[in-house]
Amino acid sequence: MNVRRTWMAAGAIAVAAGLTLTGCAGGGGGGGGEEGGPVELTMWHNSTTGPGKEFWDEAAAAFKAENPDVTIKVTSVQNEDLDGKLQTAVNSGDMPDIFLQRGGGKLADIVAAGQVKDISGAIDADVKEALGEGAFNAFTLEGKVYAMPTAVLPGGIFYSKDLFEQAGITETPTTIEELGEAVDKLKAADIQPIALGAKAAWPAAHWYYFFALRACDQDTIANLTTDADFTDPCWLEAAENLEEFAGTDPFHEGFLTTDPQEGASSSAGLIANHQAAMELMGAWDVGVIASLTPDEKPLPDLGWFPFPAVDGGAGDPSAMMGGVDGYSCSADSPAACEEFLNFIAGKEWQEKYAEAYQTIPASSEALGAVTDPSLQPLMEAYGDAAYVTLWLDTALGQNVGNALNTGVVDMLAGKGDAQKLVDGVATAAERG
Repeated sequence: MNVRRTWMAAGAIAVAAGLTLTGCAGGGGGGGGEEGGPVELTMWHNSTTGPGKEFWDEAAAAFKAENPDVTIKVTSVQNEDLDGKLQTAVNSGDMPDIFLQRGGGKLADIVAAGQVKDISGAIDADVKEALGEGAFNAFTLEGKVYAMPTAVLPGGIFYSKDLFEQAGITETPTTIEELGEAVDKLKAADIQPIALGAKAAWPAAHWYYFFALRACDQDTIANLTTDADFTDPCWLEAAENLEEFAGTDPFHEGFLTTDPQEGASSSAGLIANHQAAMELMGAWDVGVIASLTPDEKPLPDLGWFPFPAVDGGAGDPSAMMGGVDGYSCSADSPAACEEFLNFIAGKEWQEKYAEAYQTIPASSEALGAVTDPSLQPLMEAYGDAAYVTLWLDTALGQNVGNALNTGVVDMLAGKGDAQKLVDGVATAAERG
């Protein structure tokens, strides 16, 4: 199956996915020694438990086995804490040598601060071919590549086939009206319709992102990183559509204080334990859900369908939103950093990554490792999408993106309405 797809992001950062080398000067962050001497690299990633955490520990050990003078000190950072921890590191200049990168405005901010390395000339030829030119566009700014892609993570709605069957739902919703009908049927069967981990803000904001993807045309969304203009009526239309949908009480009880991914009571945990029927999330959700089932194995009845079409919007109903995960080297990292990025981008480790995370690897050579049935329709929709764009908070960057996420939660909590949401993010964009 060919799932290579060009990702659309804003302005100069074009996002794509298809789904080390010497090069830069050695130096600082991880304590590199004299040339040819011992080197220690520090690394931050966001898998705190299970196969994801084990993957990075094993990759670091395997790399050291091939490069005895290089030690990688791996640190797991809870996902909701990672952006803030990185921002602190950027401000202080005390960066990890290797760190998770998601592109968009967040990447642009780190580039502007001079804290990330251009790895354009340090990418192995075979890696470049396997990932494809589009994959590197995910982390390209003004012609320079700042990260190695590891996974393709488009979003949509994951659901329990068993709970749908219990509620008498025979077809997955293709329109927002049909989604509403499914919610009603689930409620009638005493099943919580949609799990939502709004405590972290960004999962709640995903609902606004997708309503905006349906309401706004491609160009409007594409310009966000370089021109965060929220005067187009589509932004308010999206907020009003979400406000109307949320008014039907589709989300599980207590969603405002629910974590998205930590433990059985999280939104992913509710899906894993058949306590709720649906969750809007990115492709990483398959692995998170698997880690939270009683036997810590993939949920057998997990399915997926695209975010439904919404009448009246200017967006293409096949358009998708999501992200690309990758890893960057800090500006002062030793050259061994790029060598490690090439190492994990090879076929063997991309296959192991896909298996550990139950997700779609960036390398076309490793797609055979994608075996979870719920990812098959996602990959098909991804291949057929008119265009794919970044999560809005990623495209907008830390400050504006956080203002958007917080505004969505406030609206869902009854602390504001659609107009207040749009006005708040517009004000944040003016401040920059």
